[in-house]
Amino acid sequence: MGYLDFTDQVVLVTGASSGIGAAVAVGFAETGATVAVHYHRNAEGAAHTVAAVQTAGGTASLHQADLADSGSADALVDAVIAKHGRIDVLVNNAGDLVNRSPVADVPDEEFQRILNVNLTSVFALSRRIVPVFRAQGSGSIVNVTSIAGRHGGGGGSVVYATSKGAVSTFTRGLAKELAPDGIRVNAISPGVISTPFHDRHTGEEQMKAMITAIPMGRTGTPHECVGTVLFLASERMASYVTGQIVEVNGGQLMP
Repeated sequence: MGYLDFTDQVVLVTGASSGIGAAVAVGFAETGATVAVHYHRNAEGAAHTVAAVQTAGGTASLHQADLADSGSADALVDAVIAKHGRIDVLVNNAGDLVNRSPVADVPDEEFQRILNVNLTSVFALSRRIVPVFRAQGSGSIVNVTSIAGRHGGGGGSVVYATSKGAVSTFTRGLAKELAPDGIRVNAISPGVISTPFHDRHTGEEQMKAMITAIPMGRTGTPHECVGTVLFLASERMASYVTGQIVEVNGGQLMP
């Protein structure tokens, strides 16, 4: 058996209709996992991910939920367990900047939406998965935070950066809380990755400015995030790794 072997394991990847989530779903499939593909609005993209998982030799199921609504987390986990019988890995990838605005221009409802999409979703899914993992005697959570959580974000993204900083703190705290149960909690912290996220929220000039701050001189790709997620999720490769935030940013930030 290879070090990266998720045969007979069920992995729930949120926000898997595009970008990092889609790439991660396929990556797990290539290592033998059954993948529960979650999406919010992009049904077409999610269906494409399911097809890619199946092409890679994995089994996939499709699940819709608006994770900004904390109550939907319980229903999502219940649906995956009903379909596959268990969950071994939770990848909390779903998130969005929502809108670039200076703090003075962010209305209450937008502030709350950003927190709900990026932080409440991670909290609610983690809260629901903990008793599942405890009953199974094992489990791994991999959160997707952001370089913005360390440096405060690019222009107009202070609230997003704040939510991601909270995800990083939540990762560390939950790792301590769950370590006695044999449950590991880690996070990947991507830098500037070429995804639909930036297509929606980052203009050409702002992107050029971001790239000048990256020693590798380019943006990353979703596929360049996959290996780190698989490593953190793997019991064989990372059984003594918990509470870690792994930076994947082309050298942009070296904490």
